[in-house]
Amino acid sequence: MNSQQDSIQALSEIRDLMHRSSKFLSLSGLSGIFAGITALIGASVAYLRLKTDAFNYESSEQMTVLTRRDMIEFILIDGSIVLVVAILLGCFFTIRKAKKSGQSVWNPVSKRMLVSLLIPLVTGGIFCLAMFYRNMLWVSFPATLIFYGLALLNASKYTVRDLEYLGILEVILGLISLFLTGYNLLVWAFGFGVLHIVYGTLMYFKYERGTSHS
Repeated sequence: MNSQQDSIQALSEIRDLMHRSSKFLSLSGLSGIFAGITALIGASVAYLRLKTDAFNYESSEQMTVLTRRDMIEFILIDGSIVLVVAILLGCFFTIRKAKKSGQSVWNPVSKRMLVSLLIPLVTGGIFCLAMFYRNMLWVSFPATLIFYGLALLNASKYTVRDLEYLGILEVILGLISLFLTGYNLLVWAFGFGVLHIVYGTLMYFKYERGTSHS
């Protein structure tokens, strides 16, 4: 009986080892929470500065406080700051989690995940810059959600399944946003802010809370 239990335990350990070797498990829920908070702050600053939630052609033509060029420059700066802060916080919490669990952050699996993530992100970034260049601001906001969701879906096969669900929600929200041009900023804030906070909180309680006290 003991021999059978030992065999089952050994098989379980082997399966767990294989799972860890094929998946990047150091993503931190806290990085999602703080990325969401950062996005909400950035969206709030944009709303207070631009005094509008819509970035379609008609609404931007009616704006008297800022010219179209000023608005584009402000959005690019605001969005870049949000992106950089979110990436830095994400790296910090991911590295911290990896150290606590005794895992390496930079390994073959994380490299494949990063490549899978970057291909849609870089493509989407270039697409959005082209939309800015063509003064099609309203397309850029849904596009960031759609391409980001596709990036998460592409990278989810190398990490926890929960990332796939977040990616699907981001894509759906981005597609809905294409038809709600009067609420570009609000939908963007919900996708990158609220969804990230909810996702990060669920991830933290599901994967990290128990281990953080051990």
